[in-house]
Amino acid sequence: MKKVFFEKVGKPEEILQIQEVAIAEPKAGEVRIRVHYSPINPSDVMFVQGLYGIRPILPSGAGFEGSGIIDQVGEGVNFPIGMKVSFVDIGVWAEYICISAKAVLPLPEKMSLEVGAQAFVNPFTAWAMLHESGLKAGEWLLLTAGGSSFAQLVIQLAKEKGIKTIATVRRNDQIEQLRNLGANEVVNTSEIYLPKAVKQITEGKGVKYCFDALGGETGGQVIECLAVGGTMQVFGMLSLQNTPIHNGLVLFKNLTIKGFWLSTWITQISKETRNLLVPEVMKLLSKESNITIDGIYPIEDVIKAIQHSESEGRKGKILLKMIK
Repeated sequence: MKKVFFEKVGKPEEILQIQEVAIAEPKAGEVRIRVHYSPINPSDVMFVQGLYGIRPILPSGAGFEGSGIIDQVGEGVNFPIGMKVSFVDIGVWAEYICISAKAVLPLPEKMSLEVGAQAFVNPFTAWAMLHESGLKAGEWLLLTAGGSSFAQLVIQLAKEKGIKTIATVRRNDQIEQLRNLGANEVVNTSEIYLPKAVKQITEGKGVKYCFDALGGETGGQVIECLAVGGTMQVFGMLSLQNTPIHNGLVLFKNLTIKGFWLSTWITQISKETRNLLVPEVMKLLSKESNITIDGIYPIEDVIKAIQHSESEGRKGKILLKMIK
C-alpha cells in the first residue's frame, strides 16, 4: 500500500515521500480502515514543518484525519466490517491504517465520505470554541481568515444562535459566499483598516469576542477591535508571525488573550458537553451544502494538493483521495 511519510521536518515539497509498505493487521482494540479521503488542514502542514504542538517522532507519517470503511477488526472490537467511519490519528495519509477503535466515529449512512473526512478537526473546533465563548444572541464575534472552512462553519453555527459575525477576507470575490452563509458583515482587510471598519459596524463599541487564525499584523489589529472586557482566542498562526500586543489596550480595556487547542480541550470537557458535541456536529454536517470542497487529488499528488490548499482564491477544503 502507499503511505505519505517524512524522515526530517521541513517544507513539504522538499521532504514528503510516497512509500510502499505492507498492509498491517489490526491488534486487539484496533480497527483496520480502507482510507478513502483525508483533508489537508493547516495543522497537517505545520506538523510536517515541525511547528505544531505535537512534534513528529521521525520517521513519521503525515495527516491527522480522514474517512473510510472498516475492513477488519482486532480482538474485542464490535464495529461491523463495512461500516463508514471518520477518524483521527497521526499518519493517516495512507491507503490503509490500523488505529484504536476509540479514535473512530461512525458516520450516518447518508453522509458522503468526502464530507465525513472533515468531521473532526474543523467542525469539532468550531463548535467547541463557540460553546466555550458563551456568546449570546445579538453579540458580535469577529473571525479572521473568514474564507476558511473553519470560519464558514462558525458563521453557520453562529447564525443559528443569533450571534452576529464579522468575517475578514482579502478578496472581494469571497464576500457574497460568506454573506450567503450568514455572515452579518464581511471586511476586506486589503482595502480597509480593520479596527476602523469594526468601529463603524459596532457603533464604536467593538466586538466581544474574536477567533483569530492568523496572528501577525492582523492579530495586532484584532486587539484594537475588542470591546471593553473582550476576548481574543488564538487557535492558529497562519501568518507564521507573532501577534504584536499593545499592553496599554490590554490593561485599560481589561482584555483577555488566550489560546485554544482541540486536543487539550477535548480531554478536559464534561460528559454533558461531550454528549452535546457529536450530535450537534453531525447535524451541521448532515447538510452537505455546509461543506465546500475545492479540489480532490490522488495520494501520489500530495505536493500539488498542499500547494492548492495554501493558495489564494481557494473556496473550500482540499482532499487527498486514497482509493483508485
